[in-house]
Amino acid sequence: MDMQWMQVKVTGKTEDLDTISAVMSMVATSQMIEDYSDVSTDGMYGALLDDSLLQADKTKVSVSVFLPESQNLAEAKAFIESHLAAAGIPFTLDVTGCREEDWAESWKKYYHPVHVGNIVVVPAWEDYTPAPGEIPVTMDPGMAFGTGTHETTRLVISMMQKYLQKGQKMLDVGTGSGILAICGAKLGAAVVRAYDIDPVAVKVARENIAAAGVEVECDISDLLSGVRAAPGGYDLVTANLVADIVVRMTPDIGAFLADDGVLIASGIICPRRAEVEAALAAHGFEVFDDLVENDWCALAVRKKKS
Repeated sequence: MDMQWMQVKVTGKTEDLDTISAVMSMVATSQMIEDYSDVSTDGMYGALLDDSLLQADKTKVSVSVFLPESQNLAEAKAFIESHLAAAGIPFTLDVTGCREEDWAESWKKYYHPVHVGNIVVVPAWEDYTPAPGEIPVTMDPGMAFGTGTHETTRLVISMMQKYLQKGQKMLDVGTGSGILAICGAKLGAAVVRAYDIDPVAVKVARENIAAAGVEVECDISDLLSGVRAAPGGYDLVTANLVADIVVRMTPDIGAFLADDGVLIASGIICPRRAEVEAALAAHGFEVFDDLVENDWCALAVRKKKS
């Protein structure tokens, strides 16, 4: 039986193409871009252009990705919507190729436990007996990003096990399904707070937090605007976003990070790494560690020592 494919198409302003493309790249690496802003009748082939191209709205651009039925479309859709909203970008989103009642469930048969160091991310509907030393994290992402299957999520979870110490305070910005916040609580953080701009993501995260039986405060916030500060700052901040949104957050994160705290920034494609590092450096931060997988990188960041 042939696999069902679904097209997810985002249309926005031409000047927002780079950010739209960056957000969509978190969902799928291959994209179809419809950009007619530079279409012209000039040149030797101008007379051959179809009239529909010449009449296209040059102020608009569309970016499409094609997802197999094995991928959680609800998660992908929620990720795109929340991250474009966080970037302040107006857009429309369309899905074609499958009925909602089909794609809402079909991907589940492809989602199995994901091992990241000592942590095992387990689908809520699957029985799993952890081996000695394993820390199970049960997840039902619903319509929020965070199954543990994406490279960027795995990179952050790996770094958390390296830098989060028991009894510390943790902040998760753009929590999605709540997966990183729950991992933080399971790893022994004394205070964990998680925020997302998307009310649906916050609802899903709260349900996962309750099911996990951990203490995590979860609420709505546009990046850091609604975040509750911690005395002395947070010891660890996780931000699995995209490059543009990490850059947008950079001027404000210092006020929430402890002097010796660590920021783990992810969702960054390697070609954008230098841009993110430059923004961090401009605001008094330095990258002291990194992890890379399939052209995605996660950066461990701290305040520069004076």
